[in-house]
Amino acid sequence: MKKAVRKGFVLVVSVVVVIMLIAGCEEQQLPSAKKSRLIAAENMQLKKELERRSKDIKGLKELHDREIEKQEKLLAKCLDEKETWKEKSRQNIRNQVNGVVDAIMEQNAKLRRENEKLKAQIEKLTATKPRPLE
Repeated sequence: MKKAVRKGFVLVVSVVVVIMLIAGCEEQQLPSAKKSRLIAAENMQLKKELERRSKDIKGLKELHDREIEKQEKLLAKCLDEKETWKEKSRQNIRNQVNGVVDAIMEQNAKLRRENEKLKAQIEKLTATKPRPLE
């Protein structure tokens, strides 16, 4: 008899536990109206936040694109200036080399003329000076 009472008690407890589980599951599956409104409000807020972030991202992308374009133009300008300065430097070097060569050539010509004069003077002096007898 004790076994039958025990079995009955276990059966009743099991039925109560199953009913409680079913009732608990139903509550979780069917949210209350208040909870539904809270979830809907949160969804609306999240959608607004998402739209705001999307606008921010779009604005930042446009700013980034403008900055990239600005930097590319600046780079092109710098490369042009670099080429200009490189060409001016080459021209300056050519001018300096030509100036030095011209100065050297002029000095060379002057020294040749002076040499010719000195040779003429030497010949004149040697021609007028009596030679010692040997």
